[in-house]
Amino acid sequence: MNRRIFLKGGALSLLTLGLSPSFLRRTALAMELPKAAKGKTLIVLFQRGAADALNVLVPFGDAGYYNARPQLAIATPTRGNGTTGAIDLDGYFGLHPALQSFKPLWDRGLLAPIHAVGSPSATRSHFDAQDYMETGTPDKKGTTDGWLNRYLAVKGTCESCTPEAAHSPFRAVAMAAQTPRILEGSSPVVAMNSIEEFSIRSNGGAADARIEALYRTGKADLVHGSGSDMFEALRVLKAANPLQYRPAAGAQYPRSPFGQRLLQIAQLVKAGVGLEVAFADVGGWDTHVNQGGAQGQLANRLRDFSDSIGALVADLGDRMDDVVILTCSEFGRTVRQNGTGGTDHGHAGAMFVIGGNLGASRKVFGRWPGLAPEQLYEGRDLALTTDFRAVFSEIAARHLGAKDGAAMFPGYTGGAGSWLGLLG
Repeated sequence: MNRRIFLKGGALSLLTLGLSPSFLRRTALAMELPKAAKGKTLIVLFQRGAADALNVLVPFGDAGYYNARPQLAIATPTRGNGTTGAIDLDGYFGLHPALQSFKPLWDRGLLAPIHAVGSPSATRSHFDAQDYMETGTPDKKGTTDGWLNRYLAVKGTCESCTPEAAHSPFRAVAMAAQTPRILEGSSPVVAMNSIEEFSIRSNGGAADARIEALYRTGKADLVHGSGSDMFEALRVLKAANPLQYRPAAGAQYPRSPFGQRLLQIAQLVKAGVGLEVAFADVGGWDTHVNQGGAQGQLANRLRDFSDSIGALVADLGDRMDDVVILTCSEFGRTVRQNGTGGTDHGHAGAMFVIGGNLGASRKVFGRWPGLAPEQLYEGRDLALTTDFRAVFSEIAARHLGAKDGAAMFPGYTGGAGSWLGLLG
């Protein structure tokens, strides 16, 4: 057995395959606790399926919105009754009423919405658009690594983390069954369904005996260098005692899979294990049929989405000064509703940036292109005015301390001049 069984594409991918508890206990006891590491953390949340930006971040001040969506449009704040109207932000834009958990974040200056943002690619393929956003190279299918892994790989970019964090097996964690595209690459990444299920992927039925033999004899580089991170990861998570975790400040995470992923990200942040980059995704945003307006399919998704994020922010408390949460989706949806009560694949979308260092701006970012017929992209979609790479590169540079934007986003020429000024 050698480390190639465990390290694929430079990533530590971990699943539950039933290694013996006795072996895991002995491994845990054989290692010392690492020093707690403080630093900046970026949490990226991907809404897979193309979230409808116009009903998420409602342009109630644009008459074109109501002309295009006679049944699906969210009512203005004044015409709604508190549950059906948009939650007013600035007199022109509002939040979907299911995003109630975001309003306190806006009031505290922790929420920065961005409209008309996304990929310059014209594709309406979910798979291509997700790849382009995660690799950071629109319309280039040959890119083999994700932009977050490139960030991790570029030497000298991690000014925000301590030496302990730079070598932590938990520097980058995906709460997923396998390494997502955005984190694929040469830098080690941990992927796991949950902390409790954290275990080791191997290719053999007698894996535990062979691993234990290597560990006991100290042979092969499985237990040295990057391989030793695997055992340290097992020990650290066991020491964190995840089954006994209690969220702070009365935070109530939804029992949904997404809510539970965010709860576990909070555990890792608060455990001081050197977490610098975390990733989670959530599906169900492809609302071609019966999308609903203030109530219905989309509203249910948004409620779970915002309640989960709201709980995460409350749970982290003052730690949010060192945390930025970024939400994104591969593209938006058509301006006009379709004949089945839904919306089809579109172009520009919306993002949210949440953190304690946003400068309390209380501003909707991005240049609004308008929804009049002549203002639409290809006569049907919200036009793009902000390239997603402008958002990603600003956060990587100003929050994480990344220096080499060209290495993270090859071919992108926007530079700092394209940044929106999201961070205070």
